[in-house]
Amino acid sequence: MLHINVLGSRVHNLKNINVTIPHKRLTVITGLSGSGKSSLAFDTIFAEGQRRYLNSISASTRSFFCNIERPDVDQITGLSPVIAIKQKTTNRNLRSTVGTITEIYDYLRLLFARIGDAYSYMSGKKMVKYTEEDILKLLINQYNGKKIYLLSPIIQNRKGHYKELFEQLTKKGFLNVRIDGKFQEIVSNLKLNRYKNHTVELVVDKLLITDTYNKKRIKDSIHTCMHYSNGSIMVLELPSNNINYFSHHLICPSTGLSYRDPEPQNFSFNSPYGACIKCKGIGHINQVDKTLVIPYPNLNIYQGGIAPLGKYREILIFKQLEIILKKYKINLQTPLKNFPKEAIDDILNGTTKQTFTNSSIINPSNQFYLFEGIYKYILMQKEQTSSNSARQWANQFIVTTICPECNGQRLNKEALHFFINGKNIADLASIEISDLFNWTNTIESNIDKKKKKKTKKILKKKKNLKFIKLD
Repeated sequence: MLHINVLGSRVHNLKNINVTIPHKRLTVITGLSGSGKSSLAFDTIFAEGQRRYLNSISASTRSFFCNIERPDVDQITGLSPVIAIKQKTTNRNLRSTVGTITEIYDYLRLLFARIGDAYSYMSGKKMVKYTEEDILKLLINQYNGKKIYLLSPIIQNRKGHYKELFEQLTKKGFLNVRIDGKFQEIVSNLKLNRYKNHTVELVVDKLLITDTYNKKRIKDSIHTCMHYSNGSIMVLELPSNNINYFSHHLICPSTGLSYRDPEPQNFSFNSPYGACIKCKGIGHINQVDKTLVIPYPNLNIYQGGIAPLGKYREILIFKQLEIILKKYKINLQTPLKNFPKEAIDDILNGTTKQTFTNSSIINPSNQFYLFEGIYKYILMQKEQTSSNSARQWANQFIVTTICPECNGQRLNKEALHFFINGKNIADLASIEISDLFNWTNTIESNIDKKKKKKTKKILKKKKNLKFIKLD
């Protein structure tokens, strides 16, 4: 077997080192920092190989390159032209994982988008989607001999008065709606409480389904329902008031919860379509620790019992706290341990507008301020300010905790409720790579023929992978 023989290398920290390196083998150079690993690999072997190669080309071509000095070494034999990939500091990205760097996670995202089974995070039932023809058949078979309302869910738990919407529906010939579970005629100037959440369904048709019923009318009503609700239909059975939902999109038949048609981006924690809303796809959040904000409950606010504020000063925030505490019949001199829970909550998490008498102006006046709370102010200094000193100040009151919304899995509820053989994408991203490889071998035995074709295309590169266990 051919070898690279290095005799008497004295480059940098190397002290007359002799090394024999076999050809066509992977050789790893290890050692403490400063022991000469890079000096041997880059400054000795690579440098001499590059120098010899340049010496073999014409002088005119060689003039375009810098002169390379011969490394301080007695002799190197068995050396061929070389290339080197220099080491560099890895970019530390909180969002990077082994799966994203190796692109294995990209294949998982594609796999779940193509063959994943969706389940409702509200009811646990499997999500389904239908064509209009499918819905027509289901209505005739499932509701034969029964009276039903065909409703179009146009507003889903949103605030607003919707006066203009009702006027438009009236102009198009619709007479009734179902508002927050109650049927109501669309009268002139109908509007809702704009500050409350409302659910509104448009009454499209009332039918008694029989074998001889006009199928064209049912089909037209289904089409109308889907037109106004972006592909969904709600069926209310009488007199039981049982409700079922049908849709072009993935939908829970009992709750009406709808999912977007899955795409790879829906399973990425680096995308707003897939990332957990609370932690933005990082998996953990910065949270203010109450024990750090109020380390000594025996003190009062005047003495500095709230650590971020310090001792009392003639500034706005202390004036606001005085007003907040008045309704609880306490003041800044009251020990914090004697504060009602509601008062502590107002101070830490904020409260509604408070009236503040501005006595610093010649003509005192009442001004209104929104007190947003100590917690929000600390987090703003941590996350939104550009000042290093402000962030360092905020850090002393903040701890990092696992996101309670996604439990550290980085993805939103919808993405976490797609499963393949009982596993969601976060489950697979957290297991050993060899276990993941073995798992892929079991996929095709538990899915239908249509999904098998898609699976083979996605996993065809897996055949080129081999795993070597290192003891």
